[in-house]
Amino acid sequence: MKTFSAKAQDIERKWYVIDAENKILGKVAVEAANLLRGKNKPIYTAHVDTGDHVIIINAEKIVLSGNKETDKIYTHYTGYVGNQKIETPRKVRARRPELLLERAVRGMVPHNKLGDAIYKKLKVVVGAEHGHEAQQPETYEIA
Repeated sequence: MKTFSAKAQDIERKWYVIDAENKILGKVAVEAANLLRGKNKPIYTAHVDTGDHVIIINAEKIVLSGNKETDKIYTHYTGYVGNQKIETPRKVRARRPELLLERAVRGMVPHNKLGDAIYKKLKVVVGAEHGHEAQQPETYEIA
């Protein structure tokens, strides 16, 4: 028996739309990361980008469970002395609501060149309209 390994030319990519309205951030991010990596396909190969394109709409209406809206913190250090930036999801949502989903999905894909290629297939949109109708995306429902 031989081990199957997917090739880049064998992969057929689809487009999926996920509506994040009133959905929990982590659940949407997990489903999006699995679609981006291609883990739902039988030809999944860990070292090859076998995933699909994902569009997430209504990013501003995502829900965080528990007290995470005020208690969770995102920390960023600029490299300068005393320039550690700390934000809560409430501040991030006011400034740039799509960033919450982008950060969550980015943490779930590999942190290397393959992960960079996978992450580029994610499109997060504020509002219900997206500019990818020409790709004929399918709606993906999260339970």
